[in-house]
Amino acid sequence: MAKDTIKVALIGNPNTGKTSVFNQLTGLHQQVGNYPGITVEKKIGSCKLNESTKATIIDLPGTYSLNASSIDENVVIELLMNKKDENFPDVVVVVSEVENLKRNLLLFTQIKDLEIPTVLVINMSDRMKLKGIELDIPLLEKQLKTKIALVSSRKNIGIEKIKELILNYESLPTSPCLNASSIDPEYFDKLRKAFPNQLVYKLWLVITQDVNFLNLDRNEMKSSFTKSHADLKRLQQKETIKRYQFINDALKLSLKIDQSKASDIRAKLDRVLTHKVFGYLIFFVVLFGIFQSIFDWSSIPMDFIDSSFANLSSYAKTHLPAGEFTNLISEGIIPGIGGILIFIPQIVFLFLFISVLEESGYMSRVVFLMDKIMRRYGLSGKSIVPLISGTACAIPAIMGSRNIENWKERLITILVTPFITCSARLPVYAILIALIIPQKRIFGFLSLQGLTLMVLYLLGFGVALFSAYILNKILKISSKSYFVVEMPSYKIPLFKNVAINILEKTKAFVFGAGKIILAISVILWFLGSHGPKATFGNAEKIVSKKSKISQINKENLVSEYKLEHSYIGILGKSIEPAIKPLGYDWKIGIAVVSSFAAREVFVGTLATIYSVGSHSDEEETIKEQMKNEVREDGKKTFNFATGVSLLLFYAFAMQCVSTLAIVKKETNSWKWPIIQLVFMSGFAYLTALLAYQILK
Repeated sequence: MAKDTIKVALIGNPNTGKTSVFNQLTGLHQQVGNYPGITVEKKIGSCKLNESTKATIIDLPGTYSLNASSIDENVVIELLMNKKDENFPDVVVVVSEVENLKRNLLLFTQIKDLEIPTVLVINMSDRMKLKGIELDIPLLEKQLKTKIALVSSRKNIGIEKIKELILNYESLPTSPCLNASSIDPEYFDKLRKAFPNQLVYKLWLVITQDVNFLNLDRNEMKSSFTKSHADLKRLQQKETIKRYQFINDALKLSLKIDQSKASDIRAKLDRVLTHKVFGYLIFFVVLFGIFQSIFDWSSIPMDFIDSSFANLSSYAKTHLPAGEFTNLISEGIIPGIGGILIFIPQIVFLFLFISVLEESGYMSRVVFLMDKIMRRYGLSGKSIVPLISGTACAIPAIMGSRNIENWKERLITILVTPFITCSARLPVYAILIALIIPQKRIFGFLSLQGLTLMVLYLLGFGVALFSAYILNKILKISSKSYFVVEMPSYKIPLFKNVAINILEKTKAFVFGAGKIILAISVILWFLGSHGPKATFGNAEKIVSKKSKISQINKENLVSEYKLEHSYIGILGKSIEPAIKPLGYDWKIGIAVVSSFAAREVFVGTLATIYSVGSHSDEEETIKEQMKNEVREDGKKTFNFATGVSLLLFYAFAMQCVSTLAIVKKETNSWKWPIIQLVFMSGFAYLTALLAYQILK
């Protein structure tokens, strides 16, 4: 009898289009989380197979084989070995791609030997004609002892075939591709006799990999079947050779490639994009274009959101009954949420460009291109992926460093990644740049504001490299590293993949930051709307005694006096001596302290403070409120010197508790995050101090 829910594991080499297949099968029915106890991302989606049956599909990290060299790859083995795991699959779908079928089939044969029902998906079928490839699917199915779905995830061809094969998984043959005993008959026969109820290939993986399953004592097993490290490696190499012999025999008759029909555009593009001069120039132009468009294209929706929240706050104050609850909504919740939602357009554009670069295959060329530069600073080309993805968020970027096998390179990458300008800094940069940099164009087409943003991104990247260089000299960790990167085929980015990626990342940004912002906005509103009775409670009497003033001026003075003598004002005044040399007043100080939870809270905090302190009938937008803010001496609060000081402070400061938590988890020690916090905060303070003192 068919199951109501079929558990499916989606596995494949990197760059085979596995994520595209996952997106086509599941659409928006996805959940993203982490595996228990580790920070490797886990994606699970659901898919309806027919009226009564659905599939729960887990998208496992990309892996080249079951001989794991990273924690991401270990996740795959752990799941396939442990039948007691709640996600253990009923059927495995191995995604390969038509141009690298021989290499992709190594992983397929290993999984098949675990005797789990396995479907082979050959993706990118739309490229077969272009590359002069012909496949005899029925013959290949016979050779590999499986069922095959020839698909094009780009054109949504063959997806129904995958669903059909998943639905009928019980009829799939589970016989292995390779007789494990042929690797070393004497050794493997001993294994079989010692554990007659277990698969020999599973036992072999327990010996060679850092995994376990059922109730086997791995240490006891390894001591009973001990071999030197060199002997185990030799047997693994022998296994790989035998697997490729099997794959070659299977493809000899079923796969034909006519090189005369194949297009050579990839080689031509690679010669230009990875050129030692033009490659860097093109990469610089690409980055420059991204930062220009972030400001130019997003200005209209940003202005709309900004004015909408100002009007909404004014509407709430006017139409809701007067009282504490109305003040909370109009002065706390609405300005606080508005202070983050205003930056959704810029964040969407940032993720859009990053997704397009990854989908097109260009990002791998960037990794290759940057390897020579990275090596000078104690890193490798693989480090560029976490560093570039750090422009979205440092947390997944630090997780992404797990595929760096060398511990020293990985540790340095983890420690310097927070210097990269993440999307949480973007709201701070955007509002400050808009305040201190005029909307001018150089040569008629270059936005001065966009240019400033790019300089800040490059500055963060430069300091990250400089810090890596210092750490490489200081850290006495002996290590050897080898750089291997795959160059995937160039592809036109798939709209669905880009859209889902943007939606997921933006949703995570908004809801992740939104919880913090909402909580902090409410707390700040309370602290700004209440204070000691002697001063705050008697504000009107104290102000009235000073001199004869008009009613309008009186209301403004009372409002300012209340804010200054509220709980938040008292707190701000207490830290003002430490931040005054940087050009900050007590209001900015509160925003800086509160943004330690998350950098993007800075703007929302100021929006809340200024809303609490403003009781005029006509609500101003966040930008206008900050622009019109003046000090006691009548000078503008956000002048050029203060603006530059703040920009540099946020460029270098470790203003993110979540990042510190992830660093602790990844390094398994509080030592490194504490060093990171002290160094980055101290460096940020010193830089901001020098900038303000020079420019004021």
